[in-house]
Amino acid sequence: MKNVLEKDMNPDMLLKTEQLYEIVQPLLRWYHSQARILPWREDPTPYRVWISEIMLQQTRVEAVKPYFEHFITALPTIKDLADVPLDSLLKLWEGLGYYTRARNLQKAAQQIVACFGGTMPNDYNDLLSLPGVGRYTAGAISSIAFGQTRAAVDGNVLRVISRILAYHEDIMSAKVKLTIEQKLENILPAAQAGDFNQALMELGAMICLPKAAAKCPLCPLKQLCLAMAQNIVPYLPVKKAKKARRIEKRTILLFVESGRTALMRRPAAGLLASMWELPNLDGHIPEKSAFQYARSLGLIVKSITVLPAAKHVFSHVEWHMIGYQINLNPARNIAETKAAYATTQVAPLPQLHWAAKNELHADYAIPTAFKAYIDIFTK
Repeated sequence: MKNVLEKDMNPDMLLKTEQLYEIVQPLLRWYHSQARILPWREDPTPYRVWISEIMLQQTRVEAVKPYFEHFITALPTIKDLADVPLDSLLKLWEGLGYYTRARNLQKAAQQIVACFGGTMPNDYNDLLSLPGVGRYTAGAISSIAFGQTRAAVDGNVLRVISRILAYHEDIMSAKVKLTIEQKLENILPAAQAGDFNQALMELGAMICLPKAAAKCPLCPLKQLCLAMAQNIVPYLPVKKAKKARRIEKRTILLFVESGRTALMRRPAAGLLASMWELPNLDGHIPEKSAFQYARSLGLIVKSITVLPAAKHVFSHVEWHMIGYQINLNPARNIAETKAAYATTQVAPLPQLHWAAKNELHADYAIPTAFKAYIDIFTK
């Protein structure tokens, strides 16, 4: 099998447009009878389609549903999204992850207000000019919300087409993605471009699953699938292996005083930009160093408890965390703690903010990476 997959093939010989025309009608019939009922499909306005597509990037449909409803209720218009305070926006997004998506949504909304009068542009190139909008998202908005014949090629679509055509090229290649996009645009049914794009995505999400999980007997295109005919479905699509995630060790400090815990703001750029987090330090530091660090902040330590280790996986980084709960003697002045920069060599000292349990959930957007330790405080 390996030799079959690795042999040299000319993509243009495989991606013949006429081979794809045959999938249009059976796929649409299947979609119209089997498509899931999803909140953004019920009323596919440009704004709703845009928000849903950004939320669905690297996030499961079932996880997105409650977030979508809550987000649209809180920010029903592009103008509302443009004007909402960043902390409030990040709080709405809390738990969805990949927070750059939320920040780009607001930047794009502000651009739409400034350049397009607060109305989502219907020109494909104008959509591409918006922060966080790439070819897939622009194609989805164009076809689903505006009825234009633009392809929307995501990972699900690449998997479906690779199998239908027994296509052995690396789908991580920008050239390959563009080739498939162009071929699909040649077969898009003009009156149902949005439905066809969603049908391909739906098939990839529900039937044409990765590797051996594919439900080929249920597929409406099984008679047209070359990969099924050749018994190579689990081996497609071909995808270049990702680089291994970088491992970072961190020590989480759960400062507790009079029912409050300390938070600090992350930098305005980089991973989890501008979000609130528990104080933490690079590396796995010993208990004695945690004690010294707390003292350097002007805090009066009563006791220290070692907390369980935890792990959190980002797209390119993996945090391996240890933690300490540092119980403090009551001291009203800790809310205005002035960092004594000269007293520690561990790390630059942060400005601490203090939050009670109820405030923690209501007012602060805290990344899921800290959930294990937040749960210890709020239980």
